[in-house]
Amino acid sequence: MIQGKKVVVVLPALNAENTLQKTYAEMPHDIVDEIVLVDDASEDATARLAEALGIHHVLIHSRRGGYGANQKTCYDKALAVGADIVVMLHPDYQYTPRLITAMCSIIAQGVYPVVFGSRILGGGALRGGMPLYKYVANRTLTLAQNLLLGQKLSEYHTGYRAYAREVLESVNYRANSDDFIFDNQMIVQIFERGFAIAEVTCPTKYFPEASSINFRRSVRYGLGVLGTSFLGFLRRMGWSNSELFARRQGP
Repeated sequence: MIQGKKVVVVLPALNAENTLQKTYAEMPHDIVDEIVLVDDASEDATARLAEALGIHHVLIHSRRGGYGANQKTCYDKALAVGADIVVMLHPDYQYTPRLITAMCSIIAQGVYPVVFGSRILGGGALRGGMPLYKYVANRTLTLAQNLLLGQKLSEYHTGYRAYAREVLESVNYRANSDDFIFDNQMIVQIFERGFAIAEVTCPTKYFPEASSINFRRSVRYGLGVLGTSFLGFLRRMGWSNSELFARRQGP
């Protein structure tokens, strides 16, 4: 716990056997109460390794549902086991788990209800090996999203996030996409609900085992990001009643 708050780390996993142990080893286990790993029908031994490491909750999708579907299962389980703070961390070792304490502290002390680990702050993305075309796309999309949503985030595309329980109980994340656009739909929902987002500088690593999507899916993702942000703009103007903005129902 931290400041009396129960911390649950969720790991949306897909073929993470080669990086899971390093990710797990760097976690601050003195404050992490429970770990939830959801294996989205991996083709390797991710789930078996997770169990061998002693991860508290290992859930396995019988069929691949997608990145968004994985997170839905993660958050449902984290809330069910009583999390006060939920940290979503990719188990591909692209982001350092050593920032978990700092991110949770911001939430536990009531400073911000949401914290993102930003690869852009401090210039860590390019130093960590982010391909130039991905960096340019990240900056271009982020500029467009800030303009549409009236915000000033340094990055909308990080896979390292911490949430206060009240945030996950408020946003309708179950209505979101089962694919990669899930993350950006969450951001639009968070801002629409009036929650503020803090960012901390996060170093990053790019290597063959780190997760990525191909160019075709990247283009589809970028178009989806713009569409989601435009929907957020319409909501700001009072012109959208999308299901995305409904309050989450049920436990």
